[in-house]
Amino acid sequence: MEFLSLLLILATGIHWLNTQGRRKRTALLAEHLRPYQIEKHMEQLTGAYMRALGEADTERQLQILQLQTNAEQQLAQEFQSLSLEFAKLPAPVTRAFKLALPFIDQLSPKACFDMRRAIEIHAQGIERAVSNLQGLPPKERSFRMMAEMFLMQHSCHWFCKSKTIASARMLAQHQTRYEQALDAVSPETRQAYLDLVQG
Repeated sequence: MEFLSLLLILATGIHWLNTQGRRKRTALLAEHLRPYQIEKHMEQLTGAYMRALGEADTERQLQILQLQTNAEQQLAQEFQSLSLEFAKLPAPVTRAFKLALPFIDQLSPKACFDMRRAIEIHAQGIERAVSNLQGLPPKERSFRMMAEMFLMQHSCHWFCKSKTIASARMLAQHQTRYEQALDAVSPETRQAYLDLVQG
């Protein structure tokens, strides 16, 4: 009976520490996102891409996609600025836990990844998708751009909460599994991202 009570106290303590850490990380990211309209641009682009991809008329599809150029460029620029600002933060506050355990970063650095690097990877991925140096056709480019945005959003939710919650949100919000988004981003994004979160 004493053992069960001890387990309950331990579980309660871990939950409380996790909640405090999540609040701090959420507040930190929100503070740095506040000056930008990243979420607004993402909502606009996702809606437009879905509308365009649902169009049977190719000409109409292209017309919808061409109207998104300004929002795409603004998103890329703002995310690049966010990356530069976030890079100025000290390492301890930018650590994201691979496992949802308090102080795991102090026990094993490999149990964490640096959100500064994650944001840099996503900024580069979004920029690549916007500039489209590979010359992807409009439909493929839209899929690539959505995947880059969804994976970036997943990283933000992972940093604030956990990987499990981030994956569940992506599935609920975009009907996209984490593995699908990872498969659809550029090879450069995928490799750099996996090196970060699995390294």
